[in-house]
Amino acid sequence: MMRWFRAFLPKEERFFDLFDRHAQTVIQGAIALQGVLKGGEETPVYCQRVNQFENDADNITREVLTAVRRTFITPFDRGDIKNLITSMDDAIDQMQQTAKAVMLFEVRTFEPPMREIGALLIECANLVGRALPLMQSIGPNVAMLTAITEELTKLEGRVDDLHDIGLKELFLKHRDGSVMDFIVGVEIYDHLEKVADRFDDVANEINSIVIEQV
Repeated sequence: MMRWFRAFLPKEERFFDLFDRHAQTVIQGAIALQGVLKGGEETPVYCQRVNQFENDADNITREVLTAVRRTFITPFDRGDIKNLITSMDDAIDQMQQTAKAVMLFEVRTFEPPMREIGALLIECANLVGRALPLMQSIGPNVAMLTAITEELTKLEGRVDDLHDIGLKELFLKHRDGSVMDFIVGVEIYDHLEKVADRFDDVANEINSIVIEQV
């Protein structure tokens, strides 16, 4: 009964503006991360960009959480809103962790699978950016939202494959050489894989909301 009643009440739509702002920040963070993975002397510059976008995303997340507390009628369940924005924020947090590892270990060259993962993470971010506006009217967009979340899960699987391929290549490259270079490479691969995992979490949160709303 309450669900039926809520459907006819006016809702606070600014959440979607905040979601979109956050998604665009995540996209820019992913682009900056790809810049990091190109390597070279510009690496610290791109790392700083990742940090800045992560800070911007944190600010937007705080706006969302504040709005949840102060808004009487929300577009969907308050817990779902919190979980969605938190999962999005976790993705760019992991990008920042990758950039921090790069700066800590002063890495300036990156393996081809790392760069491939960087490109896939941009695809993930763009898919999230496409999905969020569709959630303003979930009913007519169920099929598209489902397709987007399925693609996010597929991309996460491709990142897992590249992670495993990369670790194997690292082992073969460094088994008779630098143990530290191997350890640092593993650290970066693991951070990149976690970014993809967090995007998969976003997909799961979107699916959960879709199921509740239809």
